[in-house]
Amino acid sequence: MKNKNYYAILMAGGVGSRFWPVSTQDFPKQFHDMLGTGDTLIQKTFQRLEQLIPSENIFILTNALYNDLVLQQLPKVTQRQVLLEPAMRNTAPCILYAALKIQKENPNAVMVVAPSDHWIEDEKTFSNNVQQVFDFCETNDVLMTLGIQPTFPNTGYGYVEYDKDSSNAIKPVNQFREKPDYETAKSFIAQGNFLWNAGIFMWSAKSVVKAFQKYQNELYELFAEGIPAYNTPDENEFIANNYVDAENISVDYAIMEQSSNVYVLPAEFDWNDLGTWGSLYDKLDKDDSGNAVVNARTLTEDASGNMIRTKKGKIAVIDGLKDYIIVDKEEVLLIFPKEKEQDIKKVLQKVKDKFGEQYG
Repeated sequence: MKNKNYYAILMAGGVGSRFWPVSTQDFPKQFHDMLGTGDTLIQKTFQRLEQLIPSENIFILTNALYNDLVLQQLPKVTQRQVLLEPAMRNTAPCILYAALKIQKENPNAVMVVAPSDHWIEDEKTFSNNVQQVFDFCETNDVLMTLGIQPTFPNTGYGYVEYDKDSSNAIKPVNQFREKPDYETAKSFIAQGNFLWNAGIFMWSAKSVVKAFQKYQNELYELFAEGIPAYNTPDENEFIANNYVDAENISVDYAIMEQSSNVYVLPAEFDWNDLGTWGSLYDKLDKDDSGNAVVNARTLTEDASGNMIRTKKGKIAVIDGLKDYIIVDKEEVLLIFPKEKEQDIKKVLQKVKDKFGEQYG
């Protein structure tokens, strides 16, 4: 029987613009089957969390635009579990809102905050790691994160530096480090006590609310005013009237980087944040020429290292292209060098400026 004190906050409000043209503002990547598995990313994440956490205790934080998509794709979820952000204000305000709401429902709650668009294959090990941290959070006043063992000097992730003198499985965090340049990332890995910051946080409701009260009192006071309304018919009106006044700030800056009771568990599961077409390419099986294909039927000649995605069953003939992103979606065809994938956001803006907002 699953522990009724276990909760999850599933973050599902992002647009995922680096996955354009598949991911758009109206239909972002977490609601797509990006890997061709038959399940969307948010469905896979919900199923993974549900192995340990009662389904009714999994709350979805998302933009008001995506309410219907959430309910369509997650039939076990009720409207009570969908927390709608009326304005985009980064991760700290929505996490505080959810934590106060959950704490009112269950003062003994411990929770995991997880992005809805990450890919984790070894779900049993993920559940074991989460259980280990839940046990720690239930008996200690701590803020926790799951850190990922780095496999190469990635410059696209933040890093967590932990106390290398600690012999415990759960390590005290020395500091969070911003996305480094390549040489700095190499030095992090050489030191041996740096992990990728996966944005997976864990704590008791009591501990996280206390941290907000201490380090972000103005934000805390704004949302604490709504405590009488949470879990009642008045909640939506309070959030609609007050959420827009919240500071735009990430939970990392708001409490994690300021607190002295932060710990990390070096996770044992494989992980990919699926942030770009290149990261998706890394996760997919490849043909003999190193092409990764989703949905398409391909005929290739002198074509290697490409990421190819079309609608189901479409024939793609590709000759002479190496290391390209080739994505065909209705009115948009993207043919773009993989090495420039970080520029897709800029290209998207140019497309919207030239052809109209409906293409983004």
